[in-house]
This record gives sequence, C-alpha cells and structure tokens, in this order.
Amino acid sequence: MSTATLTSKGQLTLPKDVRDALGVGPGDRIDFVRMEDGTYAILQATQPVKALKGLIPAPKKPVSLSAMEKAVARGAKGR
Repeated sequence: MSTATLTSKGQLTLPKDVRDALGVGPGDRIDFVRMEDGTYAILQATQPVKALKGLIPAPKKPVSLSAMEKAVARGAKGR
C-alpha cells in the first residue's frame, strides 16, 4: 500500500508507484471520485487522444474533405 502525507496547504505528493499506475505526470489533472460506500477513487482526469478512438461511431458512408469544409463554413456562419 502507498501512503502520502497532506501538507498544511492541503497538498499531496502522489507516490511514484501510484503516478506510474495512473500514467500521470507533471501538469496532469487527477479526479477524486466519491463512491457510494463513502470511499474515494483516484482517476486520471486527462486522457491521451488515443483514448477517444471509438467514442463516436464512424459515419455509415465516408465524408469527403470538401463536404467537411462546407459543413465547417456553414457552422461558422451560424447556419
């Protein structure tokens, strides 16, 4: 089990093995999530871009670059 000490400013230093297991480093954000039983889970708040793969289903038919550019232009005009 890893242990951290709370400073007088309310700060913690996560032990190296915890940082490694979460895959976090300097500048990364951490979420503290309260569970139903009152305990807390520590989760990495920032995810690598590759974690987004598959989040949005692929279109049924391919969309051309030209069609994407037109859609962006329409959106920029507020239509």
